[in-house]
Amino acid sequence: MTVLLQIGRRPPDPTPDPSPGGHPVPADRPLPGAVPDVVPGAAAEARLFHSAHGAHLFVVDGSRVYDLPGDVEGQVRSWLDSGDARELGPGARAALGLEPGASRRIDGRPIDPPPLSALSLNVMQACNMSCAYCYADEGRFGGAARVMPREVAFAAVDRLLADSRPGADVVVGFMGGEPLLAADLVHEVTAYAARAAEAAGRRARFSLTTNLTELRPADARLFARYPFAVSVSLDGDRDRNDALRRLPGGASAYDRVRAGLDLLARHGRPRHLAARVTVTPAGGRLLDVLDHVIGLGFDEVGFAAVVASPDPALEFTGPQFEGFLAHMVECGEVALRELAAGRRYPFGNFETAMAQIHRGSHRPYPCGAGAGYLSAAANGDLFACHRLVDDPGFAMGSVTAGPDQAARAEHLARGHVDRMSPCRSCWARYLCGGGCYHEVARRGRPGCDYIRGWLAFCLRAYVELSAARPDYFEGLPASSGYGGSGSDPTTVAR
Repeated sequence: MTVLLQIGRRPPDPTPDPSPGGHPVPADRPLPGAVPDVVPGAAAEARLFHSAHGAHLFVVDGSRVYDLPGDVEGQVRSWLDSGDARELGPGARAALGLEPGASRRIDGRPIDPPPLSALSLNVMQACNMSCAYCYADEGRFGGAARVMPREVAFAAVDRLLADSRPGADVVVGFMGGEPLLAADLVHEVTAYAARAAEAAGRRARFSLTTNLTELRPADARLFARYPFAVSVSLDGDRDRNDALRRLPGGASAYDRVRAGLDLLARHGRPRHLAARVTVTPAGGRLLDVLDHVIGLGFDEVGFAAVVASPDPALEFTGPQFEGFLAHMVECGEVALRELAAGRRYPFGNFETAMAQIHRGSHRPYPCGAGAGYLSAAANGDLFACHRLVDDPGFAMGSVTAGPDQAARAEHLARGHVDRMSPCRSCWARYLCGGGCYHEVARRGRPGCDYIRGWLAFCLRAYVELSAARPDYFEGLPASSGYGGSGSDPTTVAR
């Protein structure tokens, strides 16, 4: 019997218990994900790839990675070409879960809205900058500038605690616009949330996304006192950053960010300090940007391509994604080399992908938006996420009346990756999750080939890093969770 060696952690076997990637199935009827002998679209269920160590198979259900003995590679090719699992030997079929009646971890049915685990507060729907690519209209989201009233902010915290799971960790996020334009409110809400969470038997963590140009010493001390993850928008060196990220009067936003970093160094550093680099089609070589921003001392640096912008010239198109992929892979190769040699290289897109592939992360949604994560507008209305504030198509209730469970359920039914075309036929669907809701609503999916290309590289890099540095993966949490956070996370497919 052929035995396939699985790399990484084995995801849990399917059970009747609810999970982020599936749905409870009554024991008295067949599982809807049962796999027949002939599997239509087998190429959507697995991907054959090669590394420096030989042939491997990525199995979509459970995001499992296997080493393939030489005699099995031909069988796998025949299976992928024909869709007939009988092309595989019985040992391979059993190892891959392709025997008749085998159950799947994701069964195609949408999840029920889970308890809340994160809520972001748009405390200031206004910004002191005018970035050319900003999707949020300087934080106003197409309306008037607004600041969140204190009573609304406290009610939002109360709502998160009331609707979260007993004993859970919860995340309170601060967004904008620029949240530090309402820094005093951020301080008040943080202290209130910490006290209220403890009284409710919860553990509160905090996140904040900022341009860092308005940071004060007291803010730095707040970030150090409480468990904060701070994400800073910074697009590279002075010339590159200031070309698109503009302050009134022509002052250098880059210089102000450097001053903010100095304040953090002197007065207090957050638990986690990340840089988000927004990339336009004219961005040029990314490796130079990555090395520069890493050199500023961030714990993580991640890239995000502009997909939805008020200026179409700043949005990536299909052909432009080819160049972006080449630059991302160049950065990934450097990260692979450095990490394999035992040196720190915090390229967030790469390290996130390594962790999620190792865990066997697989999900039918791109993030926790509308599920475990919601975002509160300045007036207290709830939306699926911070990028969709004031979009009626993603309205989800209010902090006073509570989440609209019907709207959340409809959103989760509509957004399940197995219910969307062309997603249901893509081998990368449970790592990608179908794409950012905001971007898909405004542009569709122009970057699918890029996402598949990046993930194909990451699979190969994962095998090679596993062989060179198995200790790199020690200490990773057993699961990555799924509820979303108050920040704009860099996910495995981005």
